[in-house]
Amino acid sequence: MQQAPDEPERSLAALLAPDILDLLETDPRSIAAETEELHAADLADVAELIDRALVPQLLAALPAPRAAAVLEYLGEELRTELLETMAPEQAAALIAAMTPDERADALEEMDEDVADEILEAIPERERAETERLLQYEADTAGGLMTTEFVSVPESQTVDEALATVRAIARAGRREAMQTIYVVDAQGVLTGVMSLRELLAAPEGTRVADNAWTEIVTVPADAHRETVVQLTSNYDLVAVPVVDADRRLLGVITVDDVIDVIQEEQTEDVQKFGGLEALEEPYLQVGFVELLKKRVPWLIVLFVGQMFTAAAMGFFEDSISAATVLALFVPLIISSGGNSGSQATSLIIRAMALQELRARDWTRVLLREAGMGLVLGALLGIVGALRIVVWQWAGFYPFGEHYGVLATTIGATVLGVVLFGTLTGAMLPFVLRKVGFDPASASAPLVATLVDVTGVVLYFSMALLLLRGTLL
Repeated sequence: MQQAPDEPERSLAALLAPDILDLLETDPRSIAAETEELHAADLADVAELIDRALVPQLLAALPAPRAAAVLEYLGEELRTELLETMAPEQAAALIAAMTPDERADALEEMDEDVADEILEAIPERERAETERLLQYEADTAGGLMTTEFVSVPESQTVDEALATVRAIARAGRREAMQTIYVVDAQGVLTGVMSLRELLAAPEGTRVADNAWTEIVTVPADAHRETVVQLTSNYDLVAVPVVDADRRLLGVITVDDVIDVIQEEQTEDVQKFGGLEALEEPYLQVGFVELLKKRVPWLIVLFVGQMFTAAAMGFFEDSISAATVLALFVPLIISSGGNSGSQATSLIIRAMALQELRARDWTRVLLREAGMGLVLGALLGIVGALRIVVWQWAGFYPFGEHYGVLATTIGATVLGVVLFGTLTGAMLPFVLRKVGFDPASASAPLVATLVDVTGVVLYFSMALLLLRGTLL
């Protein structure tokens, strides 16, 4: 049945949820067979929609590997809540069936005491594997990698390697089956090849003779942004993680890289909007926690705007003598704030894509100085023409000194736009130099800084040019 044009599109999970709820009530044992063709992500979406008290029943109706796969797609809050309310042995059985990197992530999100209790109940091999992954910081290559990859000894022939790969595939799922890594006797990475290249290699030849020896790798302590950059630059579907001796430790798959990209962009957008980054989805963040994230920057910006009010108070006599000056205050400060926001947006994004390095600040300064002059001149001309046109058309009588007023507005806009552009361009470099995230150079912060300067410059210019005329 086709939906009406004005009827909101319903998600697959919303369509499935009533049927699954009915099965949970009437025949829970049939859920595994009825949902066998569904992707685990779709079942996770269903779990997010139904009553939380029913989610454990849904997971219990599924085979352990299937339930573990659903857990991997659940939101952090729901997954943590479920695992912490289960008996340690029950939670351990599910976590042990998860992929190694997801297993480590799930434990890291939980209360430390509960996580330790569950970890103790996990089978020894999976526990040792998980403990190794938990040693790495979450935002490093080691924290992203999985130990489920396919490697073959360099001494094997193509036929032996194919048999090895086939045995691994039959033994259970591997996240990185599409890439084959060639290692020596000490586990040092010496080559890499795709599964297709292995299948096409001549029979009887050594895998080492068919593998690529120029391999893009990352150290375990590399920041996750480095992983994203390498994946993008080299069009990789998996990035091998090595130690200082180039021994293969794990692999970061492209789906994890996509998650990192989404998280990094979300974090940058939130910081650029003038708040601290959220660790969880918006609707999962508590009201008090959300308040804490938003209040600090608002206070900083509010205090900054107090300086703008103070600056206007300093020029109170000038405003009283020529009230027409107050008409153009919003025009002046908005032009500087807008130009600064443009500049900082461009620079922050270029830094995120590693198009700019710290050493490029002089080139950016010169480039943005020229840009600020041109933009300021154009906007200044528009502002001055507005006064002239209004005077000639009789919309607002500025008096016989309207030409001097137009010059004042044009010159001030030029100065404010130039200052705003340079401030927006240089602030990310300054923040990076002192160890802060350049994304903290939010548009509201830049606008606030430029507002104060714009007011001071405007009225100073007015005092200089209009003395003896309007003032």
